[in-house]
Amino acid sequence: SRRHKLYREELNLTSPAALLPLRPEASWLQFHLGITRDGLYPRSSPTVNRLLRDMQDLTTVSADYSQDEKALLGACDCSQIVKPSGVHLKLVLRFQDFGKAMFKPMRQKREEETPEDFFYFVDFQRHNAEIAAFHLDRILDFRRVPPTVGRLINVTKEILEVTKNEILQSVFFVSPASNVCFFAKCPYMCKTEYAVCGNPHLLEGSLSAFLPSLNLAPRLSIPNPWIRSYSFDGKEEWEVNPLYCNTVREIYPYSNGNRLLNIVDMAIFDFLIGNMDRHHYEMFTKFGDDGFLLHLDNARGFGRHSHDETSILAPLSQCCIIKRTTLLRLQLLAEPEYRLSDVMRESLLQDPLAPVLTEPHLLALDRRLQLILKAVRKCIDTYGEAKVVANDTTPPEAPAPDRVKPTT
Repeated sequence: SRRHKLYREELNLTSPAALLPLRPEASWLQFHLGITRDGLYPRSSPTVNRLLRDMQDLTTVSADYSQDEKALLGACDCSQIVKPSGVHLKLVLRFQDFGKAMFKPMRQKREEETPEDFFYFVDFQRHNAEIAAFHLDRILDFRRVPPTVGRLINVTKEILEVTKNEILQSVFFVSPASNVCFFAKCPYMCKTEYAVCGNPHLLEGSLSAFLPSLNLAPRLSIPNPWIRSYSFDGKEEWEVNPLYCNTVREIYPYSNGNRLLNIVDMAIFDFLIGNMDRHHYEMFTKFGDDGFLLHLDNARGFGRHSHDETSILAPLSQCCIIKRTTLLRLQLLAEPEYRLSDVMRESLLQDPLAPVLTEPHLLALDRRLQLILKAVRKCIDTYGEAKVVANDTTPPEAPAPDRVKPTT
């Protein structure tokens, strides 16, 4: 710590940064102002493309641990879920114009699969999964994943030299291979063995744009009705009761409105990426009970391309409902000229870290899409199309104002 302090003083890194005015045209602000009850951004949004470029190109002005990792320094309640640890390091990077993004470093090479013996709640967090999830979410026209882009970060210049967090400074070291490394500081599994290292300074990672602050745009965090057991031997009711959805339908807010349909959308998305770790979902309170569900924290997706975890589709297969717009989009992406793997491959080529996914992961999307459509057909054969396919092509009239706007 003393060496870091002297190093920062020599480079004049301790001097306070000059105050900068907030520019109304800043991509971060325009992204926040573009959030509506239909999604995080409009279709073909030029603001999102500009935001992705800014996260890729702008220099970082500060770096710090995320809030959940800071909480770990005080206490860790692991009774319900394995909390973030040294192997799940993530940082908050700040840019000019008050821009802020979550940085998740590379933990697993693209060609590596999650070992079969791993439980979903101790799986790696993959930076390329966050990037691919954003592209898939946009292709599905959900627009519920914050804009995410890949970037090579210079861990020395863009993290160590700009952070004011002395704990973060203290976990940097140089490896025997002369690479600059750092690790998380927390009560368990936070050792040099779990460090991430540059080559020697450059490190791949994903950058996900932050949403508006909770003061300006409050959000609710709600347990997923199809939450999995976070123990090695337990089972939740939905895992043993095929009629579980009948119970859910009787509980507010799933008894009416779009909430249950949005849960099915989320399950379809998670099945395509192979994410078993959706224990909660978040919503903007401003848009009420029928607002869209945010698809946050997708780093445990795209772990195994050789396995299709059909239990993720339980909300669809047990409730037998799906939005017409979702079904039409899935059917389109199953057509040879609009094959999902081809659309994803083309979309991911826009990312600086391309190729983001290996070919087996792309082909797995086509296979899983067919399993989704098969499940829908089974529901229609059992209950009829009128009861299974919900007509959402005429959205309800939105109350004014319809946007998340800062009050100050």
